[in-house]
Amino acid sequence: MRIVLDRPRCEGHGLCEEAAPQLMHLDDEGELVLDREQVDGGDAALAQAAARVCPVAALRVE
Repeated sequence: MRIVLDRPRCEGHGLCEEAAPQLMHLDDEGELVLDREQVDGGDAALAQAAARVCPVAALRVE
């Protein structure tokens, strides 16, 4: 599975970072950075949780 970020849609709320801090973080400018795009096992569940909490649907897991 992989995490897909729609960068123009992301508004930097940071809820995804709270849900999956080992997979993503906000940089100093408030831009989301994916630390890993490919996920499996427990990380896939975290990625799906991060996608669910995004208020602007900027993340999806494929």
